[in-house]
Amino acid sequence: MADTSIGTAEQLRDPNYMPPLAKAVPLGIQHVLAMFVSNVTPAIIVAGAAGIGFGSDQGALGFPDMSYMIQMSMLFAGIATLIQTIGFGPVGARLPIVQGTSFAFVPIMIPAVAGLGAAGLGGLMTGVFLGGIFHFCLGFIVGRIRFALPPLVTGLIVLMIGLALIKVGIQYAAGGVLRYNPAHLQTAAGAAQTAVELSDRNAGMAAGFGTLQYWGPALVVVAVTLLIKFFTKGFLSIAAVFLGIVAGYIVALLMGQVSFANVGNAALFQVPMPFHYGFEINWAIVIGMCFMAVVSAIETVGDTSGITKGGAGREATDEEIQGATFADGLGTAIAGVFGGLPNTSFSQNVGLVAMTGVMSRHVVTIGGLFLIVCGCMPVVGAIIRTMPEHVLGGGVIVMFGMVCASGINMLSDVTWNRRNMVIFATSLSVGFGLQLVPEALQHLGRTAQILLTSGLLPTAALAIILNLVLPHDLAGDEPDEARSTPGHGEGAV
Repeated sequence: MADTSIGTAEQLRDPNYMPPLAKAVPLGIQHVLAMFVSNVTPAIIVAGAAGIGFGSDQGALGFPDMSYMIQMSMLFAGIATLIQTIGFGPVGARLPIVQGTSFAFVPIMIPAVAGLGAAGLGGLMTGVFLGGIFHFCLGFIVGRIRFALPPLVTGLIVLMIGLALIKVGIQYAAGGVLRYNPAHLQTAAGAAQTAVELSDRNAGMAAGFGTLQYWGPALVVVAVTLLIKFFTKGFLSIAAVFLGIVAGYIVALLMGQVSFANVGNAALFQVPMPFHYGFEINWAIVIGMCFMAVVSAIETVGDTSGITKGGAGREATDEEIQGATFADGLGTAIAGVFGGLPNTSFSQNVGLVAMTGVMSRHVVTIGGLFLIVCGCMPVVGAIIRTMPEHVLGGGVIVMFGMVCASGINMLSDVTWNRRNMVIFATSLSVGFGLQLVPEALQHLGRTAQILLTSGLLPTAALAIILNLVLPHDLAGDEPDEARSTPGHGEGAV
């Protein structure tokens, strides 16, 4: 519910209204806390997949590459947020849209960098840069491609994103350390499999994997998150995952699982370097990033509409939707240049605007400035790095599960006739099956293996093509529910 002490009802619905600074600052920081964990987690997962994260030989060096990626996640989430809220020319929605590192791209990035170490990040960041440019260009046509992505397609894509990530969350929670058997890295399929499997100690399994010393703090995170989510209201409920991770972190600290050894060595301030990991064209990554840019653009359209409906009670204008898409792509392209991951609008902050009733873009600008300050201070990344991976695992179990739930919620709008069921079944079976058994494509080229074994791209491509090609009107093709469920259909009372 809106706090009328911040301003009148009309002012609170105005994106250009600036609340009193004493109110605006905590509101801005509240936006950051609501998205903070989700924003830095993709960098930790990608670093782990590349072999430069937890459990790697970079541990003795203080995980410099992972720390840099965490920094860039904060810095360019803040910069991308300012591009959205302040804007220039046609770029930016000039609405309270919070930008952050996108989970949607993670299933594409994991097989692309698996086991390659820092050497694989040059191709990844170049792909992020080029994908961001493509995303920016989508702003010119975003309104004309929405027809190809109905709830059947978008819901299935979101569901697949969650399914692709759940296994990683369980491994983290059980104490898994992503290391790699070099013999498995000769093919992309082997690399992708190794990136997500910890089958034995020779593959890098942490000592005590799956024991209570790891599961204990992880389960505390899950339990506290659920308790706060369902038995509190307001901001506490919104920040439930963040507070759950704080609780798990405290338990891990008491168990002696947290080390601050490298925090003191972190610099107080660091300027990001362009092409920090080099410039390398990897077409598998470029194609994957461009494809996912379409999905991200549609997500941003939805979030922009959600902001204006929830905060101002109106539809988003064409200029706002186009500006939001431009800002999405530009923020991603700039992040790629400096070693950051793709950015997109954060849906949880859309809900926060609706909850507070404060539509001010300047409030979110303050949150973006806070992220920029954190991103320029390596010591912040060093503190985040002290969080044990199993504590993070407890949090991402909930987050990745919520991604799946969001996909299922979107699919609830689908009319489940035989046509749509066949599209769903075929797309899910092929995509998820290739993700589970990447060796099935071991005789293809590396580019094809990276794209297809992600699971996400074949699922999305099949769903889009089948939905466009298959006829919509089939004789006798009614929803199964109407034909077979007692109490439904013709003659029901």
